[in-house]
Amino acid sequence: MSVEFGLLGEVRARAGGVAVDLGHARQRCVLAALLVEPNRPQALDVLIERVWGEGPPRQARNTLYGYLYRLRQALGEVHAGIDRTAGGYLLPVDEDSVDLHRFRQLVRSAADQDDEEALTRMESALALWRGQALGGVEGEWVESVRRTLEQERWQAVLHRNDLALRLGGHDALLAELPELAAAHPLDERLAGQLMLALYRSGRQADALGRYQEIRHRLAEELGADPGPLLRKLHQQVLAGEPVSATRAPTPRQLPSVSRLFAGRADQLARMDKALAAGDAPALAVVGAAGIGKTTLVLHWAHRAIDRFPDGQLYADLRGFDPAGPPVSPAIVLRRFLDALGVPAGSAPAEPDAQAALYRSLVAGKRMLVVLDNARDAEQVLPLLPGNGGCAVLITSRHRLTGLAAGHGFPLLDLEVLPDDDARELLARHLSEQRLREEPGAVDNLLRWCGGLPLALGLIAARATVHPDFPLAALVEELRAAEGWDAGEASTSLRAVFTASYRVLPPDAAWAFALLGIAPGPDIGLPAAAALLELPVPRVRELLRHLETVHLVRQHAPGRYRMHDLVRTYAAEPAEAEYPDDVAPALRRAIDYYAKSGLAAESVLYPYETPAVVGPAEPDPAITDEATALAWLTTEYPCLLAAQASAARRGWAPAVSRLAWALDTFQRRQGHSEDQLEVWRAALATAGEPDQRALAAWRLGAALARAGELTESARHLDDALALSRESGDVSAEANVHQALAWVHERHGDDATALHHGISALDILRGLGVPMREAHALNQAGWYAAKVGDLARAQRWCEDALEICRRHGDRDAEARTLDSLGYIAHLDGRYDDAISHYDEALARFDDVGALYDYADTLERLADSLSAAGQAERARSSWRTALSMFADQHRESDVDRLRARLGPLSR
Repeated sequence: MSVEFGLLGEVRARAGGVAVDLGHARQRCVLAALLVEPNRPQALDVLIERVWGEGPPRQARNTLYGYLYRLRQALGEVHAGIDRTAGGYLLPVDEDSVDLHRFRQLVRSAADQDDEEALTRMESALALWRGQALGGVEGEWVESVRRTLEQERWQAVLHRNDLALRLGGHDALLAELPELAAAHPLDERLAGQLMLALYRSGRQADALGRYQEIRHRLAEELGADPGPLLRKLHQQVLAGEPVSATRAPTPRQLPSVSRLFAGRADQLARMDKALAAGDAPALAVVGAAGIGKTTLVLHWAHRAIDRFPDGQLYADLRGFDPAGPPVSPAIVLRRFLDALGVPAGSAPAEPDAQAALYRSLVAGKRMLVVLDNARDAEQVLPLLPGNGGCAVLITSRHRLTGLAAGHGFPLLDLEVLPDDDARELLARHLSEQRLREEPGAVDNLLRWCGGLPLALGLIAARATVHPDFPLAALVEELRAAEGWDAGEASTSLRAVFTASYRVLPPDAAWAFALLGIAPGPDIGLPAAAALLELPVPRVRELLRHLETVHLVRQHAPGRYRMHDLVRTYAAEPAEAEYPDDVAPALRRAIDYYAKSGLAAESVLYPYETPAVVGPAEPDPAITDEATALAWLTTEYPCLLAAQASAARRGWAPAVSRLAWALDTFQRRQGHSEDQLEVWRAALATAGEPDQRALAAWRLGAALARAGELTESARHLDDALALSRESGDVSAEANVHQALAWVHERHGDDATALHHGISALDILRGLGVPMREAHALNQAGWYAAKVGDLARAQRWCEDALEICRRHGDRDAEARTLDSLGYIAHLDGRYDDAISHYDEALARFDDVGALYDYADTLERLADSLSAAGQAERARSSWRTALSMFADQHRESDVDRLRARLGPLSR
């Protein structure tokens, strides 16, 4: 009997048309977590996070085993099952049996069909939806996946609309489009579809009215005008021209490239061959710095742009930037999703889910993805589209042999330009006539540049700015700059940089040098103004001059970067010629990042700003969550670099301020490794007690989330002492509870009790009842373990009363289990049996079968002590069976050893 699984609506399973009982919502969440990524093992920790998020209960692992046990029972009755593998739990299914994966397959296959067949497939795909995805299930992970799936559905609806309009189905669409437009009033693509349907139905005035409506909405709510496609459609409707259907967004992200390109004919031919149409065409261009990898790739991409009608995506991965770390794949994925039309806030938070959405959106499209300046294979792997028509071009200074060996990427190893090609490149900059006039000087310049396009470009820029200078004068400048030792790449470049720098006007030379020490891979105008302590208009003038001589490049509006070799050179005269300016300039830039970062953090998390970091001052550019996230996303590499720079100089207050400024953003974006490094840096530089308290607390919390208990306990101990010193009682309670859990895991019950009591003493005065109940039960459990049964009984009875008053059945079950344990230790076996029986009923209600098995074993102990041997044996055997089903091998071995012959 085949089983059909449903995720595009209420989570369900049906066998022969009959629904399978999947249990309560969290149990169905486990099934959904296994089905979203079918036939792929899911680790236990991953499942726990997907079910409970960042704050799982103490017995989450036990409870999850119970959910899996019940699901295996339910699915086993219809000949399906959940397998346990070395990598975790896996539900083996035919992907066609899961509606989500049938939907995706239909959408992918529609891309290869003519419009009529494509429309049929898109209609079939959309018909699979029964309502809200993952219906009846809640949680952080569920919401993230749900947003991803709803975005996929929305993109499918828009594509279906385009197909229907191209096939003349405007009349039928008019029955649906107005309702969709009311639900998505700012979607320009949908607005264009409605305008087109109205216009084709003879309702030109209504179509024009719809344009005015969205124009006003965009202006009022976003402060923006309609995009170029919608404006063009408006003009066509206004003029009464024939109009074709709009299509999905087509990203055009390729940077411009100089038309002054020469040579590389063999390499271009190899690129043509490697990137010819086929299944996932790809090529990695590798070679030394300054050798022209990016220029070659962009030249080829612009030349071959017609091969990729569905768009081009580009990312500079900054794998070798001296001012900061490489760009994380998660940041690039978010930018790619933006370019593919996924609105801010609609993308999933998890990097894996973002990558899956990205692959879904580009599946079946003829696109080019350029990944420039890659550090290594690990940086690019999450950014690769799946198999299909997308071509991928990668550049790197490393050979990326792992990518070549493990993923079949062909490599193109780029060398310096041959003399003839280098001369041709110089001629394209300066004219052939100028070269003929000074052949000796040209030969010397070519020798000096050593075939490096970067050096040739800088020399040519200098000669172009001063067309009346003889080329021989440039040769003399190079001699004076570094001595006559041409040919080596490093020597050649240093000579070229020095010659370019020495002829700058004094203020431009000063600005160039200080820009070389600015933290981060690039810099925006406000940060540059802070660095240089000049008004923005004057900074813009200086940067424009540096652009003219190719020493900086404006790669995005208002953002400037240097080639990393230029940046490395620029930092040298900063330290040598302006030593008194370096530290103040760097401090001003770091203070700018800290101040604006705290303004963004206070928008994302307005509930608390520790006194040690100082008050957050409003930033006029950061007014709401959207602008805060946009600013943090843009400046994230610069913020990391600024904190690292501050840490190297021992500027502890700035290090702490920047760490706090990043805290919420890093947690939301999943930058866990960066977060650990940021707080480690804060702790290493902290001097004052309040700085150390903040850093130890946040680092201990981050380590606990990462499972590093020993190191976490060490930092939490420090945080506890420092929190007491600072008088932060709520933080002290949190640290106590975390330490209690850590010490119990290490088998130190006395110390665990100490921390449990300390937390309880604080939380009794904070007025949060369920926090107090958990603390009472925690302290009662530890008291029982050390033999203080009277206090244990009193605390757990108080906890039970609070749990029942607030209707928390899970907490009630755990407290009843504690009371059973206390009664057994006290020799009150009948009371223990009563508490355990009630706890088992509550655990069954909430589906906590892992805890159920533990309590059942303790119940059997009490039954045996009370003389109920037959029921005790039955309970032990049931517990043993449950341990085995839950793959708890150590518990199975322990209980078998206890029972001996009774276990058989």
